[in-house]
Parts: sequence; C-alpha cells; structure tokens
Amino acid sequence: MFCIFDLLFGSLMTIPSPTPSSTPTLKEALFNKRMLMCIFTGFSSGLPLFVFINMLPAWLNDSHVDIKAIGLMALLQTPYVAKFLWAPLLDHFKIGNLGRRRGWVLLIHLALMMALVGMGSFNPATDLAIISLIGIGVAFLSASLDIVIDAYRRELLPDIELGLGNTIHVNAYKLAGLIPGSLALYLSDTGMSWPIVFMVVAAFLLPSFLMFMITKEPEIKALPPRSLNDAVLLPFKEFFQRKGTIAALEILLFIFLYKLGDSLATSLATKFYLDLGFTKTEIAIIAKNAGLWCGIVGGMLGGIWMIKLGINRALWIFGFAQWLVIPLFALLAAMGADKGMLFFVVGAESFGVGLGTAAFVAFIASSTHPAYTATQLALLTALAAVPRTVINAYSGYMVDSLGWVNFFWLCTALGVPGLLMLVRVAPWSRNNETTAS
Repeated sequence: MFCIFDLLFGSLMTIPSPTPSSTPTLKEALFNKRMLMCIFTGFSSGLPLFVFINMLPAWLNDSHVDIKAIGLMALLQTPYVAKFLWAPLLDHFKIGNLGRRRGWVLLIHLALMMALVGMGSFNPATDLAIISLIGIGVAFLSASLDIVIDAYRRELLPDIELGLGNTIHVNAYKLAGLIPGSLALYLSDTGMSWPIVFMVVAAFLLPSFLMFMITKEPEIKALPPRSLNDAVLLPFKEFFQRKGTIAALEILLFIFLYKLGDSLATSLATKFYLDLGFTKTEIAIIAKNAGLWCGIVGGMLGGIWMIKLGINRALWIFGFAQWLVIPLFALLAAMGADKGMLFFVVGAESFGVGLGTAAFVAFIASSTHPAYTATQLALLTALAAVPRTVINAYSGYMVDSLGWVNFFWLCTALGVPGLLMLVRVAPWSRNNETTAS
C-alpha cells in the first residue's frame, strides 16, 4: 500500500537536503518546507504522550479507579526510558524503498491509531489489566516514533536551523496536548462515550500520516551503520570518548535531574484539579488552554533569547524560572478551587517550563554526534523520561501520605539538584560554547 502511494504522490513534495548556507532572513527561516515538517513531527510525537499524562487519568477517575492505581499507570510509559535499546534496529533497518526514516514513521502511525482505538474500547473498572497491556504497546509505538522522528528532524535541518526547528517541533508537541488534554475532556463531559473519544483522538494522527505519505526524505551524505554491531556499539563508544567518562556521566546525571521536580509536580495534575473541585470542562477550558498557550509563548521566547544568551546561560536562567513556579501549586492546593488562581498557576508553570524545555532540548541535541543521531538522541531523551515514568509512578503514594500541599513542597526540593549540576555541565562563563564541540 505504501509503495502505491509513493508512486502516486511521492513526488508532490520533495524537501531539499540541508546544506550550509548564509544566514537566512526571518521569513526564509520560518516559511519553508522543513519548518512545516517540524510542525507535523512535533504534533504526532506529542499526542500519544499526552494521552497518558492528561486523558488516561481522567478516564480512570471517571471509572472510580483508586488514586494509587492511577499513579502507577505512569509505569506504562516505561518504553520511553528504554527506547535506546531498540533505537539501533530502527537506525539500521528500513522498510522497502520508502526511506530510512519515512517507512517506519508511516507504519508506526497506523499501528498507533489502531492501538488507541483498541485501548478505548475496554472498561477501566473491569479491564484494567488489558488496558495496561495495550497502554504499554501504545507507549512502545510512541517511543519508537520519537526515535525515528528525532533522527529525521536532525537529518532534515541544517545546523543554522536546528534551534528554530527544534523550538517549532516542541511547540507543536505541546499543541498536540490540546487534543487529549482539552478536547477529549470536554467531549467526555458533554456525554460522548470514552470509546468514541479515543477514536476522535486517534483520528488526529491522520494529517501527519498523510503528510509523510506525500513527502520524500531529504538526501543525506551520512551512511547508515554498516552492521547491526556498529549500530549498537559505536554510538555509545563515541559519546563517552568524545566527552570523557566523567563528563559524560555528569551529563547523563544532569539530564535525569534537570526536570525532575517539575515533572513530578505535574504527574497527577488532572487528578489534582479534579480533587480541588474543578469540573472537567473547567480543566479543559482554563487549565489546558492556559498551559498550552503560555507554554508555546515560553518556548518561542526561549528559542529567541537563546540566540543571545547561548545554551549554557539559558539553562541557568530558564532552569531557575522553571523551578521557581513549582511552589505555586502548593499555594493553589491551599486556596482550593479558585478559577483565577488556576489560570495563573498553570500559565506561570507552563511558561517557565516552556523556557526550560527550549534550553534543555537544545542542550540534548548539541550533545549528540551527527553520525549517530538516532541512537544517541534515544539514549539521552530516554534518560530525560525516567522521572516522568519511574519516579512519577509513586506520586499517588506520595500524595496519599503527604497531602497535596506537602507533596508540592517535596517537588520543589527535588528541583534543586538539577540546578546545582549546572556548575559542572554548563558553566556560566562558557555561555556560547555548545556541548557538542
């Protein structure tokens, strides 16, 4: 089927290979086919993740699933932290003549849509085990899509467009959260059954699928790994040799810690808002929209400010901004269901995280070698996902033991070590030095 589509539509949109060039104008940088593809890569990459973060807790809460069990559902995201294990396979093998990345993207899109529809057809009250198994499958497919899309984007963008392209990707990623985090909650609150809601959410992957169907991959000079052994071993060997063992381990520890506090604070956000007394419609309209648009603004401003600040100083300034807003959740927990305060807290947190994510993503990308993009990016982004997956799984137990106010103060304290690591991995004095050098 893919081959037929390729013959009919494959020539409709060809993206030129990235080549060194003079600095483009703002119009040239923003309005080109590469930036358009970054929108679609971000949207399709983000949508499945936000199903776990926003949609799944609301669905389980409607079925009166215990908060501890809802918290444990974070373990379904385990494939995100293990994706570096099969990244070499996706780097080495390709599907037919569709391209090294494109064939995998198309296949995974189809599988994801079917898996989401399948998961929504069960009842959490009686079929939680089956839902969990399908959820692991969805996470595996989503993590695999991230591997391929991250490599595709790195190969698509010339160096001069990496910052802008990644910023657009991240913002599209956040925009995708509006579907499971806002639209889905609103539809369920109006009486639409959850199986239909899952179908609607899955359908939003179709535009990205069709876009990749009619778009050819750019031609790149880098050759794929000659053997599976090279695909598995060389990316890790190169990373530690280039950085040095101590520096490489410090980078890995920093990536784990940088977003730990904020990630834990928002792990049960939907459940937190519901416990305060907000309706799902209020959450959909106020919280999710405030979070989305403030996050996008923060990400765009972060990308622009980084041009002058450099990655290192941006990590310092944006990291502190990301950390300082965590205590606001404790304040909201103490105040109760105040709509104005909800908008302010969610907006401030999302803006701070938007800033922090812009610098964080740039740091991770700059830490990879172009020859081993897929596997090294998979390793580093998988490590960044560990707090969201493993530690967040116990958030329900923490809330049950501490209460919401003390839980958020704990999250604030857990944000400190990541900031302290900046002294080692991103010294303020080396503000314009990328870590990839």
